[in-house]
Amino acid sequence: MSQLETPLFDALLKHRNRHPIQFHIPGHKKGHGVDPAFREFVGDNILSIDLINIAPLDDLHSPKGAIKKAQELAAEAFGADHTFFSVQGTSGAIMTMILSVVGPNDKILVPRNVHKSIMSAIVFAGAVPIFIHPEVDPELGISHGISAEAVEKALIEYPDAKAVLVINPTYFGVAADLKRIVEIAHERQIPVLVDEAHGVHIHFHKSLPVSAMAAGADMAATSVHKLGGSMTQSSVLNVREGLVSAKRVQSTLSMLTTTSTSYPILASLDTARRQLAINGADLIDRTIRLANDARKRINKIPHLHCVGRELLKTSATFDLDPTKLLISVKNLGITGHQAEEWLRENANIEIELSDLYNILCLVTIGDSRKELNLLVNALQRMSEAYDNEAAVVEPIVLLPDIPRLAMTPRDAFYASTEVVKIDEAVGRISAEFIMVYPPGIPIFIPGEIITQENIEYIHMNVEAGLPVQGPEDDTLKLLRVIKEQLAIR
Repeated sequence: MSQLETPLFDALLKHRNRHPIQFHIPGHKKGHGVDPAFREFVGDNILSIDLINIAPLDDLHSPKGAIKKAQELAAEAFGADHTFFSVQGTSGAIMTMILSVVGPNDKILVPRNVHKSIMSAIVFAGAVPIFIHPEVDPELGISHGISAEAVEKALIEYPDAKAVLVINPTYFGVAADLKRIVEIAHERQIPVLVDEAHGVHIHFHKSLPVSAMAAGADMAATSVHKLGGSMTQSSVLNVREGLVSAKRVQSTLSMLTTTSTSYPILASLDTARRQLAINGADLIDRTIRLANDARKRINKIPHLHCVGRELLKTSATFDLDPTKLLISVKNLGITGHQAEEWLRENANIEIELSDLYNILCLVTIGDSRKELNLLVNALQRMSEAYDNEAAVVEPIVLLPDIPRLAMTPRDAFYASTEVVKIDEAVGRISAEFIMVYPPGIPIFIPGEIITQENIEYIHMNVEAGLPVQGPEDDTLKLLRVIKEQLAIR
C-alpha cells in the first residue's frame, strides 16, 4: 500500500457512484430528506457519503476492509504499530487509553493541568489519580508540562502505579523531554500514555518537538482535526505493542464509540493522513515560516510579547512548537479576556484561548500570509488603543496546592450529596468537577477536600471573566458536596 492511497474515501466514492437504492439509515437518503435550506448550503456531495456501516463500507467496530486498510496506512504514517480512528474526538481516544490500562483502585500518574476527559476516564475506571504539579511560568502566569525529574520522583514514591500520562505538547505548544520520561517509566515496565491533542503535525516535520510515537510512548491520543486538516471530531489513537494490548484497546474503544459512526468524518481522517504523509513537511514548513515571521513582527509592537524559545530552560520546557503564538498582553494593562473581546469586536478576529495575562493564536496549514497580516495589524491597533493604560505588570501566579483526595473520584461521583453555598463549602468533599475551560484544567475534582485557597482561585477567575465550568449551578454560588452523615446517638 502507498501513502498516496485513500482506501476508505475511495470505497465511499465507489459506493456512491453505484447509486444503490437505500433501505437503511440515515433516513435523509443521500440528502433527499434533508431540510432544503440546509441541503443547499452543505451540498449533495457530503450528504451522498453520509452513510452507515453496510458491508461494502466496513465497520469501525470490527474493521476488515476499507477502514482496516485506512488505519494501517495511518499507523505507518504515524510510526505506530496500530492506529485506531476516533469519531468521538480526542476525548474518546483519551478515555480509551486510560480505560485500557487502569481499573478500580489502580494508580495513574497525571499532571494537574489535565483535560477534563482524563478525569472523566479516571471516574469511569475507578482509578486513583496521583497528581504531579506542572512547572509554572512566573512571567507568563501559565502552567507548562511535567518534568522528567518529577515523574521519576513520583514513580519512586508510587512504584505500584499502572501508568504515566503526559500532555505533550501542552495547549501552549511547550514540550517536555518526552524521550527521557518514557525511558524512566519503561525501566519499571510502566506504560506511558500521551495526550497529544495539540501535536498531530509534530510527527511530520523535523524542526518540531518529538512526537509520542517517535519518543517510544505506548499510546497517544492525537487530534487530527485540531491542526491536521480533518473534520471536527476526528482523531486517532496510536498504539505501540508491548506494554499494552491492541486488542483490549479495540474492545475499549468500541465500548465508548457510537455504532452510528460518521463516514464523512472517517473519510476526512483518511484524506488528512494522506496529505500529512505526502505533503505535510512542505505545508508545515510554510506554516512555521508564517508563524515565526508573525512572532518577530508582534515583538516589535509596544507592550506585547510573543513567546519564543527563550522560555526553554528545563526538562518540562524542553522544546517548543513555534506555530503556537502565545502573546502576553499584561503590560497593556488588560487581561487576555479583554484582549480577546477587543479583537472580536474591532477586528472580527477569533482566537483560540485567553487567560488572565495572555492570548493564544494558532497558525496552521490552513493559514496564509493574509490572515497573519490581519492579526499583526489588529494587535498593533489594540496596542495603540490601550497605550495610555500600559504599565509593567508582574503576574500573580496563584496555583493553589492540589487538594487532598479523601475518596476516589468514582466513589465521590456516585455518593449521596447535598448543595451548599460556595463560601460555606470549605472543608467539605467536592462531588463535582470545577475547571477553567478552555483548557479544562481542574480546580476541584470529585473526592477532593475543598480549600479556601481554591475557592479564592475560583472567585479570581470569575472576576476576570474567564470560563469557570463544571458545577450544576452555573452562577457558581452553590457547590454540590458529599453529604455528611450525622453521628448516631
